[in-house]
Amino acid sequence: MAEGSCEDFVVVVTGASTGLGRAIALETARQGAKVVVINYARSQAEAEETARLVEAQGAQAVLVQGDVAADDDCKKIAAAARPFGRIDALFNNAGVTRFANHADLDAVSAQDFFDVYAVNVVGAYQMVRACRALLEAAPQPGAVVNTASIAGVVGIGSSVPYAASKGALTTMTLSLARALAPKIRVNAVCPGFIDTPWFGKGLPEAVVDHIRASAASVTPLRAASTPDDIAASTVFLASRASRHVTGETLLVDAGSHLGFAPMVAR
Repeated sequence: MAEGSCEDFVVVVTGASTGLGRAIALETARQGAKVVVINYARSQAEAEETARLVEAQGAQAVLVQGDVAADDDCKKIAAAARPFGRIDALFNNAGVTRFANHADLDAVSAQDFFDVYAVNVVGAYQMVRACRALLEAAPQPGAVVNTASIAGVVGIGSSVPYAASKGALTTMTLSLARALAPKIRVNAVCPGFIDTPWFGKGLPEAVVDHIRASAASVTPLRAASTPDDIAASTVFLASRASRHVTGETLLVDAGSHLGFAPMVAR
């Protein structure tokens, strides 16, 4: 058994119908996961495609619809793993945003903040709470990996509410890592630009092309990351190879953070 594998794991991935969530689900299956619980909020057809791809890798796929902003839905998602007796890894990947220029303070409302936080922060918290007993039942410390963002580290991204929510998520990662040790590890991954349709929502294709090219041009690695690029690092944080890692925030952004002054001195 490879040390870095997810051999025989039972995993839960929220927001797994497309993009990074789908890539995480597939990566765990490639690394030997036994069961992948695939959560989706609305995109049933796309979630079913994720399930098909996961099963093609030899894992059992379990589909469960639910909005992580709703506590009862979080409990339903966790319950989907209960027949297997444990959860080895929970990937809090579900996320939403509101696109708005950071300088236009009238472009977002209090409700925008509430809506974004409800999924990106409260939803992640509720999922950990709902899954806690099953994570503690894992033979090794259960692993939680929160999908944060470079936006929450350096204050960039699709909007101020989004950046603020991801900053809150990284702080919550530290709090939960302390509170839930030694039975549960909690870490976060911070992607930069990921070349998925999610980044293009609400934007003209020409703008998306420009963002993609700009992302590649300003990163030291000269790359616009794909979901697979990020998924490999994300799954590492849940794997046996990271069994002594908790409370860590891993920046997976092709080095784009190096261009921000606060990060250069880090």
